[in-house]
Amino acid sequence: MTAYPAWTPASRPGIIPLHPLSFGTILGRSFAALRQNPRVLLGFALVVQTLAYAVVIGGVLLVMWASFSRLDTLQEGTEEYDTVMAGSIALTAIAGIVLSLAAGALSVIVQGIVVVEVTHAALAEKLTLGALWRQVKPIAWRLLGFAALVVLAVVVLVGAVVAAVIGIATVAPPAAIALTIIVIVAAIPATWWLMIKLLLAPAAIIVEHATIGQALSRSWTLTRGRFWPALGIILVISVIFATVAQVVSLPMSFLSLGLTTIIAPTGASEPTAIIGFLATALLTQMLTLLLQSVAVVVQSTATALIYIDCRMRREGLDLDLLAYVERRDAGAAGLPDPYRENVGRAIGPRTARAPYPAPGYGAYPPLHAPPAFPPQGAYPPPPAAPAATPVAVLPVHGGAPAYAPPAGYGRPAESVADGDPSAAEAEVPPVAPRPTAAPEASATTWTAPGSASDGTDRESPWS
Repeated sequence: MTAYPAWTPASRPGIIPLHPLSFGTILGRSFAALRQNPRVLLGFALVVQTLAYAVVIGGVLLVMWASFSRLDTLQEGTEEYDTVMAGSIALTAIAGIVLSLAAGALSVIVQGIVVVEVTHAALAEKLTLGALWRQVKPIAWRLLGFAALVVLAVVVLVGAVVAAVIGIATVAPPAAIALTIIVIVAAIPATWWLMIKLLLAPAAIIVEHATIGQALSRSWTLTRGRFWPALGIILVISVIFATVAQVVSLPMSFLSLGLTTIIAPTGASEPTAIIGFLATALLTQMLTLLLQSVAVVVQSTATALIYIDCRMRREGLDLDLLAYVERRDAGAAGLPDPYRENVGRAIGPRTARAPYPAPGYGAYPPLHAPPAFPPQGAYPPPPAAPAATPVAVLPVHGGAPAYAPPAGYGRPAESVADGDPSAAEAEVPPVAPRPTAAPEASATTWTAPGSASDGTDRESPWS
């Protein structure tokens, strides 16, 4: 019996096509991926952002209470009071910066969940939050270590620059001012350049389980040749959310001012005015947290898509993903992770597919090319024509020549076979002359056929 292959349905489409992505595809799917699993992505990001915000606010308030409470034991206006006041302000500011950086480091955990979700969504797979966390949990401390390393590098670099500026200011204040301006101007492109070159390090840690050093090297390699598209995507997303934040904060500011004016028109510090201000501030912070959560998810999704696109272009990751999807949909089980199979594989440059030619221009060669003709003069001479057989022309009858029939026409076959030419001539039947045209009838006289006046003596059939 003949075994026919089993029918398998078409593969389920993921959030991205499995081929190198364009700028618009990455930018559009960064926002569209949030609809794939909003309960997991947005819910987890909102919980983490709320906890981080609560930790920052609680920590700053605790530091403020511990530092400013010492002022109650001092007399206002004294030198010791002013020193403690300055120290308390500086300590509160430092605590706020450090806690904000620590809260920002917690967003790396959100990025880890989002990256894992995007890698599965590209293959049309949807996992729960528990399944996603089980994949992120083994490398969570590595992600936090990477974030702490970045924060430490930023603090050390900024501290060194500030110390240098202060040291120069004690000797030459104009030079310190000029150096500060130069450092600020140069820090903007340098920050963006380093941020893009190290953009894919968390994704390499999450997907490939790379170490921090390997992740930094992988990010530096993968972004080679894709720096400007990555910069454009991240910059556009940042501008979009900054604009949305301004649009959201402006109405809330007007709302807070209006409530304060209505509740306390004289500007007195009444409990109702304070409650109205706190309610407006709380609503503003809730909207800000929601916006920040969406921004973290979208930026993390864009990072994951840039990582996948870079690996498709440099390592042929799309081929591995297509093979995995076909085998999975065919019923295979226990398949290895396609994102970790050929890490670092080098492929040749991809050539763009040739466009279809416009009709009439003949960009493609014909399927059946005509044979090549030999050059002029290479043809052999044509064969000589056979001698023409003479044809006997009979006398003219009625103004037109009559042709004689060929030999043997009208005689028995055996007589022709005897080779007797006289017999052929004798057996030729006479050719009847062509009938001449009848005389035209008169235009004025007409007689019926068969009558006596037409010159015939025929009897009418009706008599």
